[in-house]
Amino acid sequence: MATFYDFNLDPKVVRAVTEMGFEEATPIQTETIPTALEGKDIIGQAQTGTGKTGAFGVPLVNRINVEEAHVQALILAPTRELANQVAESLVSFGKHKGVRTVVVYGGQDMRKQITDLKRKPHVVVATPGRLMDHMRRKTIRLNEVKMVVLDEADEMLNMGFIEDIETILKEVPTERQTLLFSATMPKRIEKLAQQFMSNPQLIAVKSKEVTMENIEQQYVEVHEKEKFDVLSRFMDIQAPELAIVFGRTKRRVDELSEALIKRGYRAEGIHGDLNQAKRDSVLRKFKGGLIDVLVATDVAARGLDISGVTHVYNFDLPQDPESYVHRIGRTGRAGKFGLALTFATPREMDHVKTIEQITKKKMTKVSKPSFEEAIKGQQDLAVEQLRSLIASGDADSYRKAAKDLLQETDAATALAAALKLLTKEPDTTPIKLTGEAPLRVKKSRSGGGNSGGGKPYRGRRDERRGGGAGGAGRSSSYRGKDERGGARRSGGQGGTQGGRGGQRKSKHA
Repeated sequence: MATFYDFNLDPKVVRAVTEMGFEEATPIQTETIPTALEGKDIIGQAQTGTGKTGAFGVPLVNRINVEEAHVQALILAPTRELANQVAESLVSFGKHKGVRTVVVYGGQDMRKQITDLKRKPHVVVATPGRLMDHMRRKTIRLNEVKMVVLDEADEMLNMGFIEDIETILKEVPTERQTLLFSATMPKRIEKLAQQFMSNPQLIAVKSKEVTMENIEQQYVEVHEKEKFDVLSRFMDIQAPELAIVFGRTKRRVDELSEALIKRGYRAEGIHGDLNQAKRDSVLRKFKGGLIDVLVATDVAARGLDISGVTHVYNFDLPQDPESYVHRIGRTGRAGKFGLALTFATPREMDHVKTIEQITKKKMTKVSKPSFEEAIKGQQDLAVEQLRSLIASGDADSYRKAAKDLLQETDAATALAAALKLLTKEPDTTPIKLTGEAPLRVKKSRSGGGNSGGGKPYRGRRDERRGGGAGGAGRSSSYRGKDERGGARRSGGQGGTQGGRGGQRKSKHA
């Protein structure tokens, strides 16, 4: 395996990369960096988790001439989260060399971005919609750009940004280096590459971190009106440490997160209409274990680097099989085991079969759990907590109280009462969600099949119109919302344990 010393990089760049803790290059970095340093165009077929940001970021920073105070490199990303993550990496890669990087995206204050751009950055990371805004305002000049990177090009296609990208690429000099990264290669992306790239080298690397083998894939056939009760029962039985629940629209995410909180779960939602501060706050809580359940749309969750997710629940089926792969790839990372459970209505079973054909992996059908099974799941969790506490010895200070209690009743009765206090019995608070229409499997119009990769699918555009997840990065569609209250109920009979969250903390103490 190559190290970053093997690429003949600027010593300042190597120093920055090694300080970040990177010693050996990943497969895509090993193949991409030397080719990129030669100035060749590259098509990189790779998913999140393969190290692709370093694959284009390291050679990009290496090629920047810090003496020239103008934009030399442009990186386009589909969402503000991904744009932020890429920009943070580039700042780290270029800190010793003195490379100035600015990030611009929809929803952020335009005046601040204009001020940042006036400081003559060497690199601009942007979402297409907001970059177009700056181009119209003439607050950014791209006439001296030498390098363009299109990150997650298939996702930008799905979000309807492809025309914007074509417009942008026509505005940058034709004598440039172009790197395109995409998990899949639909025909529209191939056409884009043919039109705007010069003899690109194809580098295809599969993710080592996200492997389908580490993910148990299940589905449950369920009617729309009973979905939420079934989700609650599965979560009570499985007791996920960290879970992501995917909904198809913004409205769905809002309703789902509120419903989960009502039933005592520590949950919050994230989608394209939340302002950046709120989105960052929710993600910090999730990564820090302050909430256990993140409810998200596809676009909001795209590109997020979240480790430790044990369960992914596809409450709504994704519009296309590629989105399914990205969703379930949030779990089963770094060699750990994960579970992905998909909810499908009877009219959506053809869609499940299509996903299985594309992924070449059968999902296991599971039955809807009963109320009694949900209670037993919570009882088992309470027993596990007690065993863990006994093993830790942290309950010794309660021995006298326990002995006094045993003077009044027998041990089995006292222990049963303790378990009842610890057990979060399934909450049956009535919940009403707005129904979502079932998906229809798309018919091919040009012989391209229905893999979901050949054409921009309409789901995300519908989300932008009627409460979906699109619009991250498009200032015209950004509508900030007030922060949604994150107060959590203490969880029924959770008592002194602080509800469901308190139970889970004890479990993993």
